[in-house]
Amino acid sequence: MRTRCVGLWCGAFVLAMLALWIGLRPHAPPHGEAASPLELAETTQAPPAFARALAPRKFSFPRDHGPHPDYQTEWWYYTGNLETSEGALLGYQLTFFRRGLNPQAAARVPRLAANEVYFAHFAISDIAGGRHPFFERFSRSALGLAGASGDPFRVWLEDWEARSLDHAGGQLRLVAREGGWSLDLRLEALKPVVAHGLGGLSPKSEAPGNASYYLSRTRLRTVGEVTLDGEPLSVSGESWFDHEWSTSALGPQAVGWDWFSLQLADERDLMLFQIRNADGSLDPVSGGTLIEADGRARALRRDPIELKVETWWRSPSTGARYPARWRVAIPGELIQLTVEPLLADQEMRVSFPYWEGAVRVSGTSRGRPIQGQGYLEMTGYERSMQGVF
Repeated sequence: MRTRCVGLWCGAFVLAMLALWIGLRPHAPPHGEAASPLELAETTQAPPAFARALAPRKFSFPRDHGPHPDYQTEWWYYTGNLETSEGALLGYQLTFFRRGLNPQAAARVPRLAANEVYFAHFAISDIAGGRHPFFERFSRSALGLAGASGDPFRVWLEDWEARSLDHAGGQLRLVAREGGWSLDLRLEALKPVVAHGLGGLSPKSEAPGNASYYLSRTRLRTVGEVTLDGEPLSVSGESWFDHEWSTSALGPQAVGWDWFSLQLADERDLMLFQIRNADGSLDPVSGGTLIEADGRARALRRDPIELKVETWWRSPSTGARYPARWRVAIPGELIQLTVEPLLADQEMRVSFPYWEGAVRVSGTSRGRPIQGQGYLEMTGYERSMQGVF
C-alpha cells in the first residue's frame, strides 16, 4: 500500500465496466455527483491468475521503475513540500494507479482493447490560502490514453505525466494541469532507491503472498512552477517517490492504515505505517524504514515504534474524524517527534475519501532538537477499506 491503495477496486467486472465508461466520460465526477461505476457493480467472477509477491526480488533498473502487468495492482506516488520564491509553503500530490483486468495482453482489436485501466489523483495544498484543490481521472490503457513504460520510464494519464529525464530514472519531470491549477516540476534524486521490508518484499498481512514489492526514492530535490488558480509561481523544495506493485488484499480484520513519509533536517528519512484492525488493534506487519543521510536503510519493526494520536479533526464535508496531531517515538533510534498537518483540510474526496497532505515535524533526534517536513496518508476513517483493496 505504500502501505497504500486508495480507491483500488471491487473486481474485474467493475473495472471492465469502468473501461467502457471511460470511453464516454474520461474524468471522474466531482464529489456530490452520481457515483462512478466502480461503486455500482459487484462481481462473483474469480480473479485472473495474477502473480503474487512471495519472496524477496532482485530488482533491475530502469526496467523495475516501469509497469509489472503480471501483478494486478500498481502505483507510482509523488508527494512533496515546496516553497515559493516569496516563502509561501505548498504541498503537492501526483499519483498514478494501474489495475490489471487480465494478466494476458489483449489480443483482439489491439487499438481498442485494454487489459488494464488507470486512474490518477492530483492535489495542491495552498497553505497560506487555506485551499486544497484535488482532482481525479480515469482512463483505459487503449489508444494511448494512459500507460506506463520502464525504459525509458514514463507513466501517464492523458496530459498528466511523470517521466525520466535520464536513463537511471534519478531525474524526472512531473506535469499535471486541471483548470487554473497545475504543476510542472523537475526532480533530482539525492539518495539511492530504497527497497522496503525484506529485499523489497513488504507484507500486508501475515497470510503468505499477501504482500507487495515496495521501492522509494525518499529525497528528491525539486524545482519548477506551480499554478494556483491561474497564478504561476516559481517553487523549490523536496519530494518523495513511492512505487509499489502487488496482487493482494488487506487482512480480514483491517479497516485502514496510517502512512508517514518524514524528511528530517539531519538528512535522515522515515517511512512508517500501521494497519488498523476493526477491534482497534494493529496488524503485526506494521513497521517502517529508517534511511540514513548516506542512503543506507534498515527496517523497523512495529514493536519499538510508538504512534499516538493527540488531537482530532472532523471533516465538515464527509463527517470523517481524522487524527490531527501525532506523537511519534522510536526509542531505539533516539527519535521523539510531533507530526502536525500544515493545513487541517487536506481530505481527498475522490472515489473513496481519504486524507493525504503536507505535515510539519518537530522534536528531537539523537538528543538534539530537530525540525522536518513530510506527507501523511490516513485511510479507513470515512469508511472501512474492506472490499476496496
